[in-house]
Amino acid sequence: MAAVVRTEELRRLSLAALRILGVAGAYYAGAWFGLQKEVIRADATGISPLWPSTGISVAALLLLGPGVWPGITLGAFANITTLGSMGGVQLVVLAGNTLGPVSSLLLLRRVGFRTELDRLRDGVALVFLGGLAGTLVSATMGSVVLLVGNELPVGFWTAWLAWWTGDAMGVLLVTPFLLLLCRLRLPLRFHRWAEASALVVTTAVVTRLATVTPFTLLFLVFPVLIWAALRFHLAGSAPFALLVSLRAVWETTSPTGAFAHHTLLERMISIQAFNGSLALTSLLLTATVTEQKNIHMKIEEACETLAEVVDQLAPGEWTKLRLRNRDREWEREREREKRGL
Repeated sequence: MAAVVRTEELRRLSLAALRILGVAGAYYAGAWFGLQKEVIRADATGISPLWPSTGISVAALLLLGPGVWPGITLGAFANITTLGSMGGVQLVVLAGNTLGPVSSLLLLRRVGFRTELDRLRDGVALVFLGGLAGTLVSATMGSVVLLVGNELPVGFWTAWLAWWTGDAMGVLLVTPFLLLLCRLRLPLRFHRWAEASALVVTTAVVTRLATVTPFTLLFLVFPVLIWAALRFHLAGSAPFALLVSLRAVWETTSPTGAFAHHTLLERMISIQAFNGSLALTSLLLTATVTEQKNIHMKIEEACETLAEVVDQLAPGEWTKLRLRNRDREWEREREREKRGL
């Protein structure tokens, strides 16, 4: 009996260790990706307008539980030591990178957040609590300690805004995408695949047109986003928002892009406003559509239950009533045809 207990305990600990290492690896991979477009380098700390690692961390905490937080710390530690040496300033940055996602988790749990994102309140909570509020911790801790350590190559508010933008966009864009992947089901019907393919092609064309021209055409992506949300819900809007945001970040940070003549602060404000609007529209519209769909399904279930009760109390009456209503509907349809409506 004792051997069985020890084996079960060992299996549980091994699974927990694998989860922590998996989160650490995912965090490091996200950090590497974010650093490809970093806008500020302060010693062993890079600041990017899109920091996928924060979104990965929040998704991991939501899906796997708070017990995987050491994986966030390990991933952040590996990233910092890759960029430079570990000192007192970097330890505070490391703590902030861990506390930020944990703060987002605690805030989301406080309001009963559901990872299905099938309610409007879930979309609102992820945007304002998980994305905008929780990330204030890491951005503030990191920027303040770099300022105190005299390691900021730019002004404090520019660095703080860039840091907060990167972390917030990571949560708003990457977290919904990862939550989607855990329960994604591929469409079975051909016409759905055809529409999805048309959506992908349209997304590529519109995003290219909206980001490379010298004119302000970023608004062109929103009709396509509405299409994706209405027809495919989160499965369409989350990948769309992520891809468009990646393209916008790439163009914003490019020295030859449409935003090259703007200052760093102006670019951070622009990308924060655009990506924030994109994520907000995506999450809230998707949550609203999904919530309405669920309400409609519950109404149908209630009607079916009521029909069964009526049929049990008065056998045959429900069938007669349905036939009578069908005949009336046919009569109304013929009347509309006669009137040319």
